[in-house]
Amino acid sequence: MPNPKHRISKQRRDKRRTHYKAEAPTTGVDQTTGEAHLLHRAHWSEDKLIYRGKVVLEKTKK
Repeated sequence: MPNPKHRISKQRRDKRRTHYKAEAPTTGVDQTTGEAHLLHRAHWSEDKLIYRGKVVLEKTKK
């Protein structure tokens, strides 16, 4: 197994890591309900699971 010959300094390590930034998730607005939600994800609205503007599942009450 290859091992590094020299220790990598903190400065050099941190320079490499500067490009990793947290990004805010992309949100969209549902056309039928007007609610903001994550894109390409189903979301709950009024006890209904909605995906791409269509009801996928309804929550049943016992």
